[in-house]
Amino acid sequence: MPETETNSAHHHGSEVAIEAVSKAYGDITVLRDVNMTIKPGEFFTLLGPSGCGKTTLLRAIAGFHPINSGRITFDGKDISRLPPWERNIGFVFQNYALWPNKTIFDNVAYGLKLRKIPKAEVGKRVRNALQQVQLKNVEDRYPSEMSGGMQQRIAMARALVIDPPLLLLDEPMSNLDARLRVSLRQELRDLQQRIGVTAIYVTHDQEEALELSDRIAVMNGGVVEQLSEPEHIYARPQTRFVAEFVGDANFLEGHIENGGFRLVDGRRLTVADPGEAGPATLFIRPERVRLTEPGQGDIDAAVSDTRYVGRSWVHKLTFGDGMHVWVDAHARLESGHMFGLGFEAATLLRDK
Repeated sequence: MPETETNSAHHHGSEVAIEAVSKAYGDITVLRDVNMTIKPGEFFTLLGPSGCGKTTLLRAIAGFHPINSGRITFDGKDISRLPPWERNIGFVFQNYALWPNKTIFDNVAYGLKLRKIPKAEVGKRVRNALQQVQLKNVEDRYPSEMSGGMQQRIAMARALVIDPPLLLLDEPMSNLDARLRVSLRQELRDLQQRIGVTAIYVTHDQEEALELSDRIAVMNGGVVEQLSEPEHIYARPQTRFVAEFVGDANFLEGHIENGGFRLVDGRRLTVADPGEAGPATLFIRPERVRLTEPGQGDIDAAVSDTRYVGRSWVHKLTFGDGMHVWVDAHARLESGHMFGLGFEAATLLRDK
């Protein structure tokens, strides 16, 4: 469509560099020496629990929260001291922040009017932005007449209408029901890919982060615990916090010695790349534990609990002095039945 082409100035997203950024409110430090670079056109997620600093960082990038030290650059230009309206970013708020007394047209057109864009072009760009988020013939309606999913799209259109090279999204799906969230996040990813804007997305939802992102920064206590691709975050977490926060996990405490891993009760397990001697925690996802005949794995264990979770059965297998692991299986295992457990897919974590 020719109209869409007129609105394509942001086909190249900005590179965003966060360099040694810290932020405190009085005695409370909310960001500690944070460093990361978000690539042009990347869908980048800040993931973490409430209070980890993810929203503060997003708002610092937007210019809503001044930083105490460090700097933030867009395409190499230091924007740390620029006010939000000079940063040319699109921002989608958690509550959408639509004006109830303005029509959808006026809500979406707001940023263009601030920029003194000619009236004829405003109409064209508003229609195009609404078209991009798959809304038609809604310009004269009001936010109260729209469903939550439609309000989310309007907020997105308002953010994109100014052609920003950078789109910031603060938990935009959190007010929607689960089924709608799943369909909208696929739409959001498709839209971001199509227009090429750099997106920085804040969420506490691990599944959302894994599905949407090119890369994820997992945050905790104002620091980045791990920054990597989704599959590495899930399969090769670098800290216990990341392993626990992203997905289900089994942990077994022990020591690395003589090129192997010894549990606290003395049993030895075969692990890949054990590394140097010292205390460590063995981590493995429930779906990666290998079930075998007794005597064929690292450990023999008995089925002590079973839960049905829809996609699979999850079983608790107990061994030794009260130790246990959870194991995914496609069929129900008999209570009390003995199995061998293989831990070849395990990772060793050293507490930082």
